[in-house]
Amino acid sequence: MAERLQAAGIAPERLILDEASLTTRQNVDAAVHWAGCGGHRVVVICSDAYHLPRIGMLLGLRGIEARRGPVPTGPGTAPLGQWLIMSLRESLAIPVYLVMIMVSGLRLRPQTGPTPGRGF
Repeated sequence: MAERLQAAGIAPERLILDEASLTTRQNVDAAVHWAGCGGHRVVVICSDAYHLPRIGMLLGLRGIEARRGPVPTGPGTAPLGQWLIMSLRESLAIPVYLVMIMVSGLRLRPQTGPTPGRGF
């Protein structure tokens, strides 16, 4: 993804790469951490297109406005079979996350996992 963003004209020093997180929730926790460190209430998210709605939803519930970065969208961005499977996975994950959020009092608590640090 970093290569795509740099090819789109984004300077490498403006990118914060999360290479430690293993789940979307850990990734969101890390993004909230880094946004807070920089005093940012808006972040630009870059991921596979089918994943962006869930990332944006989770960041929004943590008080961070998410804007989509310059990434291609649609089935042409991955092999068709992979795109269909991942789109189905995301369409199932969003309602599951919404139920989890409602049960936890409408605020997502940070999930334990890798701590953001060097190489993030």
